[in-house]
Amino acid sequence: MGAGHYSALSQPTLEMSELVCKTLDHDATDILIDKWLEHRNDAYWEWFQNIRQRKHAANTLKRQVIAWNKGDFVPENIFCRTVDTSRLIPLDRTWTTHVYHHRSMQDRKLSMMPVVFTMLPELMLLRGMHDHGCDDVYIIVTDVKKQEMDDITDYFKLVCRYAYGKKCKPSRECQIQYEHMRLTHTLLRQRRTPCFPQIDLIFRAILYEKRPPFIILFSHQTTSYSQILFTHSLFVPAEDIFFDFPSGCPNPCCNDDCEMIRFPRRGIEGAVILSVKRGGKYGKRIRAKEMCNWVDCAVSFSEDMRQGDGETSSEGSQSNGNGECSNGSTKNGLVCSKCRLVKYCSPEHQKKDWEEHRRVCAKPASA
Repeated sequence: MGAGHYSALSQPTLEMSELVCKTLDHDATDILIDKWLEHRNDAYWEWFQNIRQRKHAANTLKRQVIAWNKGDFVPENIFCRTVDTSRLIPLDRTWTTHVYHHRSMQDRKLSMMPVVFTMLPELMLLRGMHDHGCDDVYIIVTDVKKQEMDDITDYFKLVCRYAYGKKCKPSRECQIQYEHMRLTHTLLRQRRTPCFPQIDLIFRAILYEKRPPFIILFSHQTTSYSQILFTHSLFVPAEDIFFDFPSGCPNPCCNDDCEMIRFPRRGIEGAVILSVKRGGKYGKRIRAKEMCNWVDCAVSFSEDMRQGDGETSSEGSQSNGNGECSNGSTKNGLVCSKCRLVKYCSPEHQKKDWEEHRRVCAKPASA
């Protein structure tokens, strides 16, 4: 390993890892998206069509929403409510993917593009759910089986709950070290790559240094299997939207036991959520905001503002109050009177956002 001392209970760093990191930039992501649209999977296509037919309800200002109301099936016409700022933003924003893998895959000249392509619809939606903090996506590629992946997932849940950013009790230290040793021997017997210490090192180093909303463990088996580990419950996709999301399995008789299911379709109940400490040196605390939908605006509306009917603005928005901010913006926000999906701090910012918002603005479904 690189510089520094590694142990199951010490804080690792990325420079200690021996894994190879392949970075796919925004241009590479654009190429993959274009390829996916060209050879689209019927199951995903049907799911997005169902989303379009369902329409959105009128009372969805603070709830997760996927909206495709107009235009062709392209990312710029499909909008997603961000979980951190409550903005409605199109899925056409790309990201940089950092894929960590064993050097043997590089020796065999295996490309990491298929890894990202396999999960592209899921990555597009997870990226779309975040306004900030998701410009970089982290994937750790392994060759473990499903049960081994589940055991590794349980291990990381244990470590994050009792040892991440806190002093661990001796009894928990023994438990963590025992599970670490057991997984190390299990993967060694099965000749898995990377070895478990390297998986553990890179996973915890990413958590400590990058603090992403999620990390993906991807098994490069004949039947690909992956696990998404979220670092906060706020980042989990909502069940009422994704309950019928495709599993990615080509078998039409696929069920919830299918190994290819890699997206939590039952909300928090079916998601893997790590107990990651926040605050101070461990990054900002996670707190959902309700912000002006104009992407360059920093105005955040108070979560406890009373919802009420107000005057309709000159741009077709409805005010929830008549308070004024110091910059002249409306304190409680102007809600778009047509779709009622977005809120603005002022008519000026509504005008600036209209070029983008017009692609999704449509009347909500009848109550």
